[in-house]
Formats: sequence, C-alpha cells, structure tokens
Amino acid sequence: MKFFGLSGHAIKAAGIGAALIFSVSASHAQSGPFAGFAGAWSGTGTVALADGTTERIRCKADYKVGGGGLNLKQNLHCASDSYKFDLSSDVTSQGDRISGNWSEASRNVFGNLQGTAGGGQIDVFVEAAGFAANLTLRTNGSKQTVQISSKGEIRGVNITMVKS
Repeated sequence: MKFFGLSGHAIKAAGIGAALIFSVSASHAQSGPFAGFAGAWSGTGTVALADGTTERIRCKADYKVGGGGLNLKQNLHCASDSYKFDLSSDVTSQGDRISGNWSEASRNVFGNLQGTAGGGQIDVFVEAAGFAANLTLRTNGSKQTVQISSKGEIRGVNITMVKS
C-alpha cells in the first residue's frame, strides 16, 4: 500500500522514528528531582514479613510528574499469593528536600513522609500512628528498584521494575 508515494514499511519506520524522538524529547524536557520517574512500571520482588517468611511479589507502579518536575504522585500495587499492599503518595520538592503524604489502602493507614530526591533517587522516611519505614527508590533509565524497611508487619520489600 502506498500513501503519498511512501510504502507501508516507510510509513511504519517514520512512525517509529517519530515515537522515539518524542519519547527522548519528553524525557529531556522533564526536569527536577523526579526526572525519569514518570510513567508505568512493573516487575517482581520479595516481601519479608514479621513472622520470618519471605514471599515473591508482583508489582505495578504508576508515577505522574507535574508542577514543572517538582510534584510526584505515585501508586504502587504489589501482591503475592497471600499478601498485598496498595501504596499511594503525593510528594512535593523544594530543592533536594521532599515532603508529602502517603496512604496504604488495604490497611487504611496514612501518614507523612520527608526526605531527599535527586539524581534518579528518592530516600524518604514515612510514618503514621504505630508505623514507620524507610523507603528508597532508584531509577536508572528504564530500570527501577524499590526498597522498604520497617519494624512492622512488613520487615522488608525489595522490588525491581522496568518501564512499561
């Protein structure tokens, strides 16, 4: 099939080239401490529970970056055969310092967070009534790692995800 003298293969190649240019432009246009986080991610990992058991988990995350790269909304959903959590956060940056709110829907827990962000990494301390944890997110290109450590029901979470 020809369209304005171009074959279907040429049109497909041009479309792929345009998509690559737009994706590269969008990633370079995104700035601030949350650059590189925006988008959908998925992967697997482990969760270590207070009773000493460790389970494999599957996770999906969605990050929305706004406010000129100074605001981040995160939704992280993880599940194993017997365990799940649904973590959401809304974070604002002022320089390399960040603060915001978080919630875990399946347990109806919510609280505050504070920490630092920059260079593809977020380090925060999250707390709520009777719960506290350290959370680290590292993003490098299309790979992201999430680590959570606490002394509560969840002792540790280690997740590796890729951009979808």
